[in-house]
Amino acid sequence: MGTASARAAGPPTSVAQILADARAGLQRLRPEQAHAAMEVGALLVDIRSDSQREREGLIPGARFVPRNVLEWRLDPACPHHDYELGRREARIVLLCDEGYQSSLAAATVRSFGVSATDVIGGFRAWRAAGLPVER
Repeated sequence: MGTASARAAGPPTSVAQILADARAGLQRLRPEQAHAAMEVGALLVDIRSDSQREREGLIPGARFVPRNVLEWRLDPACPHHDYELGRREARIVLLCDEGYQSSLAAATVRSFGVSATDVIGGFRAWRAAGLPVER
């Protein structure tokens, strides 16, 4: 019996539990740590929507990958992967608006064998820390 079937048969879970499970496997970074990681080669991937990025600004040096195609771009085995981002040796740091979507996404990306984590507090925390943002 598959995992989805077993989960459906068991007690219901909550989004809070799914998030906690995802974060349990991550070494999440504070914005300052993510910025420092970028300076030594980590790839910051912004998964916020176009409208969020247009309204709030961009992080210099960050790559943009829409959340709805993220797994296809980061799975090294997928014919649609982004070569730079989908390398198993790449260190990926995901960033969303507040650090929720990015935690879930990072847990999924890690299942491909790619080193991934996310930014605690997301873009909002990045901006609040006074780190670089372009309009």
